Amino acid sequence: MVFSYYHKLTAGQRRIYQQSDSIFEVPLRATSDLIRLIPELERALLLEDRTRTEKVCQAITEGITSCLKVPALRVRILAIRPKHSWGELHGLYEAAEGRSSALITLWMRTAQHRRIVAFRSFLRTLLHELCHHLDYDLYKLSDSFHTEGFYKRESSLFRQLVIKD
Repeated sequence: MVFSYYHKLTAGQRRIYQQSDSIFEVPLRATSDLIRLIPELERALLLEDRTRTEKVCQAITEGITSCLKVPALRVRILAIRPKHSWGELHGLYEAAEGRSSALITLWMRTAQHRRIVAFRSFLRTLLHELCHHLDYDLYKLSDSFHTEGFYKRESSLFRQLVIKD
């Protein structure tokens, strides 16, 4: 399945899109130490502790990038999501271009009501932005498109980290 913007891509971009779409899982073998960070992240969010949330997110990404043997990245947590005419920005991935490492920025609060973002949504956003990093550094794609495969990789990471009730 291709998303509607696929038809606007160049031939080269379509090849990258198709390559991305064919990768469904991230080969992470999550350690118990990594899995233990997930409830810690939930607690930090519930306590509305931005500093602790940032530290736990950093530890999660370091654990994943270390397991996958890809370059580490930085995580920055800010307060309120930016709002635009098209909606709120949940997360942002910035490649390492011109800086020492790639950067993920996430926001703890919604723009509209300024409420703390729900834990699962927050974690999924972190993993979503991390998947962009993996597209470049693990899968060696020259671009990172939102494909069905991309979303399956995000879900793959989520399933490996969150123990279902």
